Amino acid sequence: MYRRHFLSAALGGAIAALAVKAQAAALKEIRIGFQKAGVLFAFKQRRTLESAFEAQNIAIKWIEFPFGPPILEALATGSVDFGFTGDAPPIFSQAAGADLLYVAALPKNSIEGIVVREDSPIRTIGDLKGRAIAIPKGSSAHNMTIAALEKAGLSFGDIKPVYLAPADGFAAFSRGSVDAWTIWDPYFALAQKAGARVVALNTEVEQPSQFFLAARSFAEQNPRTLSQLIDVFAGEFAWARAHRPELAQAIHDATGIDEEAILKAVQRADLDVVPLNDAIVANQQAAADRFFRTGLIPRKIAVRDIIWTWTPSS
Repeated sequence: MYRRHFLSAALGGAIAALAVKAQAAALKEIRIGFQKAGVLFAFKQRRTLESAFEAQNIAIKWIEFPFGPPILEALATGSVDFGFTGDAPPIFSQAAGADLLYVAALPKNSIEGIVVREDSPIRTIGDLKGRAIAIPKGSSAHNMTIAALEKAGLSFGDIKPVYLAPADGFAAFSRGSVDAWTIWDPYFALAQKAGARVVALNTEVEQPSQFFLAARSFAEQNPRTLSQLIDVFAGEFAWARAHRPELAQAIHDATGIDEEAILKAVQRADLDVVPLNDAIVANQQAAADRFFRTGLIPRKIAVRDIIWTWTPSS
């Protein structure tokens, strides 16, 4: 009897393994969601990923999005397999029941902050009470705004959020339609170049990360391919750390965004890809709890439930 059970279990495991192998072997394309003006733009230009997967006959398809939340929507609907965003979008997606996984992190986020125009009477976070603030909804800037307000003893309900994508936020901020703008690099650097004054930096009020994420089905069916994909990206970020002027030039060439602002953003960016660890997960959980406490997500979530462990090849 035990022998029959053992053989049955072994056979079942072998069949499952063969199914995963067959699915992975059938993989012909990896669809990657990336943000306009982000570092992945430069990696796309370099075609390093295409070269890495060419021998396996796996094509790389790059799909551009204006910022993080639409990438997570695409992951949830199966339109992309893999994406890169700030801390808030995966929180909203998990709370909505999307089947995705955190697969790697940049533990120190690119700089972002709350800015006001140079002649604004706003000097402190407390001065933002009752003011209209442009925020990309569901983004890392959304999280940063809440964290800053809480640190100053205010709630999110004490301000007037104006939800705008980055390009629209810059336009509204420039023409004075909003009192402040919470935004990340390189738009943050662009605002600074235009004379904006910084009220708060994200690193002063929270400990943010950026994340690589994958659809659960893609990760489970193609674990070795996913590991290789992250390894290649880690190598690209290592290149970027050693070639910041070239990285800035590539992003400028691809986007047309002011070269000086891009270079400033790139020079102050942390570009180190690591597996998720307890500290990163704890900080992300704190962000999730912040959104739940504010009533912006419908239920409490456990970030640790959707972690996939990447073991770097070197």
